Order: sequence, then structure tokens, then C-alpha cells
Amino acid sequence: MSALNDPAAGSLGHTAPPFPPAPVEFRYTQSDSFVALLHELRSSLLVSTYQANKLLAVRASGPGLSTLVRTFERPMGLAVDGSRLALGTRKEVWFLRNAPDIAAQIAPAGTHDACFLPRSSHVTGDIGIHEITWSGGELWLVSTRFSCLATLSPDYSFVPRWRPPFISAIAAEDRCHLNGLAMVDGTPTFVSALGTTDSRDGWRADKPHGGCILDVASGQFVTRGLSMPHSPRWYNDRLWVLESGTGSLLRVDRDTGSRETVIQLPGFARGLALVGPIAFVGLSRIRPTSAMDGVPIARDRDKLKCGIAAVDLRSGRLLGMLEFQSAVEEIFDVQLLPGTRFPEILGFQQDSIAHTFVVPSVPNCQLTETGLTTKAF
Repeated sequence: MSALNDPAAGSLGHTAPPFPPAPVEFRYTQSDSFVALLHELRSSLLVSTYQANKLLAVRASGPGLSTLVRTFERPMGLAVDGSRLALGTRKEVWFLRNAPDIAAQIAPAGTHDACFLPRSSHVTGDIGIHEITWSGGELWLVSTRFSCLATLSPDYSFVPRWRPPFISAIAAEDRCHLNGLAMVDGTPTFVSALGTTDSRDGWRADKPHGGCILDVASGQFVTRGLSMPHSPRWYNDRLWVLESGTGSLLRVDRDTGSRETVIQLPGFARGLALVGPIAFVGLSRIRPTSAMDGVPIARDRDKLKCGIAAVDLRSGRLLGMLEFQSAVEEIFDVQLLPGTRFPEILGFQQDSIAHTFVVPSVPNCQLTETGLTTKAF
């Protein structure tokens, strides 16, 4: 049984508590080919931008895009699994569920094919959550601050499950900037890190060349000498990774560690979603005060773009582009919602969440809220 009394709304410049950034006009442009790709895939994209404190849902609408904006505190990693959505933020993980009955009631009728509602959160504290991913019913996350992979338990902030062999202790010191996680058949298999150091913030000394990909099971290096790698993915029996410091999408041989550049893009590449022969790559600009500074791509700072690039994995050809022109400067994660064309996400800045209910059907009971009644049989 489901009931909706008030549709959600949002704006990138929204100043309602608890996060009151100054209002900034939200502008973006997109190529016709980018829109056509989303139509063809019958899918949408989720994008997290910690710099703007926003979760974006990028949806094709006719010849253009309709981008939904929701506010969370420092949103980072996203994990999608069917009707489940998890979002890592500054000090907690939010869990959302799709409620199709609610989606059908959102005006205009017949427009929305999903509605994700917050159901619970787990308070971790500021452990530097970066990428997160589902393994069956368990959520794995990268704790960058504690240099480890972790899972969640109701009794603890987090449960450390693995750390690189060169990390001597679980300490809140961001020793190697562990950041990305790739699953193979539901098992944590590859991670990315910006350094191989065992001291507080030690990775910062060699950002241009200190990055690596590690095999979780063996603890051995798959490849080294990368410039700020992020977003490792195992897809079509191949390992893909973004070398953020050069703006490149790489194909990596897991056995030899050899690397092949698929494409070099005009931005700090971070956030990778793969579907069919297409890669959706997040791109960020580099602010002077950012930790991204000091890498090769920073030499072209004035030419860098922030947005999402669609790339053909076979040819390395750029297929389309969404570019944010204001408000959004940095992107962390990009995830595809396969088969979901036009999702809604209820946030907390409007009153909608207070008047939206999803309850199980109970015989001989009915739910009434401001004139809306749903009966269960």
C-alpha cells in the first residue's frame, strides 16, 4: 500500500537546511547524441558531486535533458542494485528503495517510471567514504581515511575487512588514498589507490606517478606508476580504470599490468559507468586549492570541462557530451539506472517526504492522508 500527497521539487541553488550553500544558477549543455544515447538505452544516469553537495539524476526528455537535483552532505559513492540504491555521504550511508506505486502517482501521470525514497541510514562518522558497491545483500565501501575496505554492522561505525599489505595499521590518516573498488562475480577483486605510502597523507608527495591498482586476494600490484587512478571496473572480462591525472580511460591487462589508453578526455576523469559498448565518464575541472592540482592534466586547467562524456569502448571515439557550465565543478561517481528512463528521488529539502508513505498491504485496513485513501485487500 502506497500513498503520495505532495510531489518533490528541488533546485541546485536551494538554501533550505541542513546544507545552506549560496544560491548558484545551474546551467548545462548537452549534445544531441548524448540525449539520443539515453533514449536508446532507455536509461538514466545518477551523478554525485560532493563539491556542490548534490545528487543528480540525468534523464532524457524529448530532444533535451531534465536533470533532477537533490541535496545531500558531501555525496560520494553510489551503488545501484535493482530497486536498491545506496549513497555514501560525509558521515553516513543512505539507503533508498524504489517505490513504483509512488512513481505512478507523481504528476504528470505516466511520466515517472521509478521513485527512490530514503528508507534508512547508517552513521559511520567521517571515515572518507569513497566508492561503494553491493555484494549480494552486503554493502562494501572504501574508507579512504582509514585506508581499508569495510562493511557495515549495526553495532559499529564500520567493520574493516581488508587493507593493502603496505598499510601497517587501521588509522584515520589517509595513508595511501584508497578510493576505488571493482567487483568480480560479487567478490571485491581490484582496488585503486593514489599512493603506496604508510604515513599520514603520504600519497600527496607523488601524485603524478604514485598511483596503483591492487589485486585484493593476493595483495599484489596489478599495475603501478599511475597518475591518481580512480573507478576501476571489471567489465566484459577486462579491467578498466580512469587515470584521473591525465584524463584517460585505460584498459589494463590484469596478468601483465600493461596499459592501453582508450581515450584522453578534457577533464579530471573520475566516475565510470559501462553498458554495452559505451562508457559514461565523469569529468571535473581543477580548482587551485584542490588535491587534484599538480598532475599532468592541470597544465591545461583553463581548457578542462566538468560533465559526463560518452565514449565508444571499441574505437575510443567520443559519442556525446553533457557539460556543466556553472554550479558543478567536480564529479565523484557516475552510475547507470538501466531500464529506468525518468526516475524521481525524494530528498529532505521539501516537505514531500513527510506526506509520502509506503506500507505493506494488511487485510481490512486502510490508509487515509489528506483525502487520499488506499485500501488493501
